[in-house]
This record gives sequence, C-alpha cells and structure tokens, in this order.
Amino acid sequence: MKKTKVNEIENFRIGNAQDLEGATGCTVIVCEKGATAGADVRGGGPATRETDLLRPENMVQQIHAVTLSGGSAFGLEASSGVMEYLKEKGIGFHMGDIVVPIVCGACLFDLAVGENTHPPKKFGRIACVNSEFNLVEHGNVGAGTGASVGKVLGKEHSMKSGLGTYALQCGELKVGAIAAVNACGDVYEPNSSIHVAGLYDPATNTYMDSEEMIMEMAESRPHENTTICCIITNAKQTKAQMNKVASMAQDALARTIRPVHTSSDGDTVFAMACGDVEAPTDLVGIMAVKALEQAIVDGCKAAQDAYGLVCWATLNEKKAD
Repeated sequence: MKKTKVNEIENFRIGNAQDLEGATGCTVIVCEKGATAGADVRGGGPATRETDLLRPENMVQQIHAVTLSGGSAFGLEASSGVMEYLKEKGIGFHMGDIVVPIVCGACLFDLAVGENTHPPKKFGRIACVNSEFNLVEHGNVGAGTGASVGKVLGKEHSMKSGLGTYALQCGELKVGAIAAVNACGDVYEPNSSIHVAGLYDPATNTYMDSEEMIMEMAESRPHENTTICCIITNAKQTKAQMNKVASMAQDALARTIRPVHTSSDGDTVFAMACGDVEAPTDLVGIMAVKALEQAIVDGCKAAQDAYGLVCWATLNEKKAD
C-alpha cells in the first residue's frame, strides 16, 4: 500500500468555494458518471441532505455529487447550486425528458467563527466549476474555511482547523478521503496520545484535555461542532457495501477525535464508489479508515491562523520558543 493523491482517483473531481471574510465555504465531490454510495451519521445533531435515499432498499442506485458545507443547516442551500450545474450538463436521474441530479450533503457549524453567514446557492455552482481544475487544496478552504476544534471552554481556547485530504493505493485499488474537521474535542495522531490540535491554554501554549475538562465541569454545554467527510474509491461496490465502508470509516473519527459523536455533533461520513476494480469490501473499508485518519490530521496541520484562532503550526512555534 502506498500514498497517492486524492485527485488521481479516476471519475471524481473535487472543488471548493469560500468566503474568507465571512469564514464559511463549501466543498463538492463530483462524479458525473454516477457513483454507488452510502452514508453513516453518528453525531446527535446532524444537518444532512438526501441520506435516506442511500439506504440499500431505496430506489436510486447512484448519486452524482456530495456537498460538504459550512453554515449549519443554512448551508444545505449550496447543494441546490450543485444540482443546477449538473442539470445543465444533462447529468442526473433520468425520467423521460426530465433530469434530476442526485446530490447528497452535510453541513458543519461555523456561524460563530466569522460573520454568522453561510455558503449561498451560487457557492455550490462555483465549487463545481472549480472542480473542473480538480486541484488538491487543504486548510482554510471550502467547508474547512471556518472550521475549528477544541471548543469546550469557548473560542479563546480553541484552535483553527480546516479541510484535509489523503489517499492510498493498493495494487489498482485507490481509496481517498476528504474531511472538514470541526470537532468540539481534540484531534490526535491516530491511536496515540499525541495532540495535533484542540483545547489549549494560551497563557502557557500547552494543550489541555477536552474529555478531562468536561468530566471536571460535570457538564457538557452545546458547542459548535461536526466533522463531515467523504470517502471516494475506484472499487466496484454496491450500495450496501458502500454503507458498510462509510460505517467502517467512522472508526477514523473515533481514533483521532476525543470526544466525538456527541449529542451536539453532526458527524457524517459519505462513501462513493465509481470504477471497475474488483476489491473486497473489508479492504476498501480498512483503506478508508487509514485514509480518513490522515485526512483529519491533515485538516488540522494544513490550517492557518484566522479569525482570532491559532493554528497547529503557530502553536508549535510558540511552544518551541
């Protein structure tokens, strides 16, 4: 198994649109050929679109895009711009002369970081147009523009996070992950006690432990959370298999974010497959977990200082001093 680039997975394109002043944006993963897909929602406060149709027993067999968006539930509007873009290209579910693009989506809460704004409908279209360039972008872009982590004690103890990507290849099989990291808790290197970002003390430039703090306070107040992700692969899989892949991929959140899947989180993982590579579902799922772990870490390490929030690189410079 080797590392590859997420934009080298055939049949998929990734594009971003953002409002840097408003601290919000959206990320679109487009598959014009249509992808079999699944989803797994673990957070207690999701803002999602078209997840029910991904259940194996439901009629629609393929989707054409996933939209990851800021703006909380308001951000679901961006998917309508994605639909318009795809409809103009004749891409979608065909019923006679009628074409309905199938676009799934999920949103994170970034309203308190910037100017209490959200990605409008036109941002979905802009992200689709940008996907035609299919660039790999990280950090303060797309759905990661207003993302932050470590929110237990409020903004003054939080850190900037963002959008991360990572991809792996095993033989002809490719699996990639895109993650907008916006957790209430702390982000760690996978299966370790090594902090990447989260709750910290600005007076000493040292990390704190969100779970310990919640237990000390004996309460967990609502926070502006949610990590939203998408797995893409060139494997040949069914809807049921991709739902299993999405479920397995949630392990990546459990291995890197503490706490995670809380009542105020909307943690959601989509999984899309478009290709003809025969591969066991468990192999696809294992690779998805490993790719998503690193995408979550990348989303924190690639972020830059913004909106009064310090990033991983800056905090490490301060600690070195």
